[in-house]
Amino acid sequence: MLGSMNTIPAANYAQTWPTDTRPPPPLVGDEREILTAFLDFHRTTFEIKCEGVPPDRLAEKPIPPSGLSLHGIARHLAGSERWWFRIQFAAEDLPLLHYSDDDPDQDFEFTGADVAVDLDVWRAECERSRHVVAEASLDDTGIHRGTGEPISLRRILVHMIAEYARHNGHADLLRERIDGATGH
Repeated sequence: MLGSMNTIPAANYAQTWPTDTRPPPPLVGDEREILTAFLDFHRTTFEIKCEGVPPDRLAEKPIPPSGLSLHGIARHLAGSERWWFRIQFAAEDLPLLHYSDDDPDQDFEFTGADVAVDLDVWRAECERSRHVVAEASLDDTGIHRGTGEPISLRRILVHMIAEYARHNGHADLLRERIDGATGH
């Protein structure tokens, strides 16, 4: 009896997507390996949540009063990748994606945007972020634009893992409302 109290049957674990090919994040590794693997795991999770959804349905906002859509989250995450890794950390002089002072919510509030283009922009920003991370030490710092204080690459990686985890939770709900698909 005691043995059954600390084991869980495989059928009772949260189920993954039928098309899931993500490698699981490592159970053991150095700090960089663990942080980058978890961020990539979450990036791929978001991509899986969008797979198989017709492009027009990715822009649906199926959970009122929320203004979230899978398309909007993709735009937001592209902007987050650029903001944290390229602008704040690497100090690249780039325009913000899907933002202006007059219209700060362009990531979520948009009309006529091409989802395929926006997903490609997101993928390109992820790839550029991977390059920035690969070229730097976790202890290297950029300048946090909100405070003017130094911010380490380590802190940015942790922030981005949390950002993706939060939005992957939103994506779970959105996808289930769009077509009933579930999985982690």
